[in-house]
Amino acid sequence: MTIDPILQTAASVAPLVFVYMIAWFVAAMIARRNDIVDIAWGLGFITIAVWLLMRADPSPSARLYIASALVFVWGARLAWHIARRNLRPGKTEDSRYAEWRRSWGRWFVPRSFFQIFMLQGVFMVFISAPVQVMGSAVGPGLGVLDFAGIGVWVFGFMFEAVGDAQLARFLADPANKGHIMDQGLWRFTRHPNYFGEAMMWWGLGIMALSITGGWFGLIGPIMITWLLTKVSGIPLVERPREGKPEWEAYKARTSAFLPLPVRKS
Repeated sequence: MTIDPILQTAASVAPLVFVYMIAWFVAAMIARRNDIVDIAWGLGFITIAVWLLMRADPSPSARLYIASALVFVWGARLAWHIARRNLRPGKTEDSRYAEWRRSWGRWFVPRSFFQIFMLQGVFMVFISAPVQVMGSAVGPGLGVLDFAGIGVWVFGFMFEAVGDAQLARFLADPANKGHIMDQGLWRFTRHPNYFGEAMMWWGLGIMALSITGGWFGLIGPIMITWLLTKVSGIPLVERPREGKPEWEAYKARTSAFLPLPVRKS
């Protein structure tokens, strides 16, 4: 298979995501809280997977069904987790978005449109590349790469879900207010949720390699790993904590991304 069918699939996904993100932008302006884009993130990948299932010709392959199911489980869990955290009674807009609302001033609306909603839409198109590849061709029957990819995905999903649950329990205890979570999975990596999310996309990328031209799908896991470690994940979360003694001690002994043994002081 040449790369043309993959590019054609990407060309059909891009306008779908564009319309989808415009709808969420309008909702955000009405609700006056841009943090709902974090809920839109996981649901957007589900929308893409459903679209690929609908346009599959002559019918979706077992590989695409499995990949779509994995995306649904991940996207639904993530959206529910964020919605329950951000939209609980009395919870105001996430501090990151609230700060942008203040600092952007009269440019708030256009910058929100382009720098938050459209930019995330672009990332969504590229990150979903493994599923797009699997929606572009039937390919051979399920094989070693598929089962290896599913295994990596399951590992990543459990890592993210357990890490999120551990953090939620920690934050629910008033005695922990102002302190750093450094137990459970958080003892071995400062961001088990980000590591787990990246692993899930690497699992889908491995599955895509079963198809000729499937290397194109590796764009997705490469991009999400880069975003989480260098752009919108770890840097944004850690910047406000820099310089605080408890944080600096935790940072000195704990890996940022990959789960590694605790470093001795």
